[in-house]
Amino acid sequence: MMANEKKVPKATLQRYPVYLKALRKLKANGVDRIMSKELGKYVSIEPTTIRRDFSFLGTLGKQGYGYKVDDLIRIFSDELGVNFDEKIILVGVGNLGKALLNYNKWNHVVGEIVCAFDIDPTIDAPVPVYHIKTLKDHLPEGCRIAILCFSSNVQETVDMLVDNGIKGIVSFAMEHFTVPAGVSVRQIDVVASIQELVFETNSLEN
Repeated sequence: MMANEKKVPKATLQRYPVYLKALRKLKANGVDRIMSKELGKYVSIEPTTIRRDFSFLGTLGKQGYGYKVDDLIRIFSDELGVNFDEKIILVGVGNLGKALLNYNKWNHVVGEIVCAFDIDPTIDAPVPVYHIKTLKDHLPEGCRIAILCFSSNVQETVDMLVDNGIKGIVSFAMEHFTVPAGVSVRQIDVVASIQELVFETNSLEN
């Protein structure tokens, strides 16, 4: 029985992505099978909690044998309904863009940044960098997500991204832009976040 057929506590649902991330890391390290006690140590969650969380998804393991990592990854991936091998591109390889590329730890969560685009393709980076004008030629097959880390001619670039199949945009750009229906945008405004945090902190002290 899957979680959408049985009411699952919110706390359990919040732990499912934690399990999936850990399982993908374990698989990358060559682990084929794991006991709830071992997984518990890995994610700092009690084995009894893990077994209870897993029970909402059916009978996943055998007592004394443990769980097959591949089976758990498949089940959790299906349950969460997310593509955890998403190919992401980054546009704008300035200081912020380079920082994100050097971090690029999403490969066990939602995929990874596989290449970048900039007006200067000679920039040294941990992934291939192409000129933005060659986007159509170098956009990875199936790529749907782009991260914007620049602040000039944003609308023109966004239009190009959308025309080439980008459906989701994470934007650090301060310049306003519009997208057609069917394209999602997440605006990241660090200054606004700090302002909100300062307000919240002040409220707690008063």
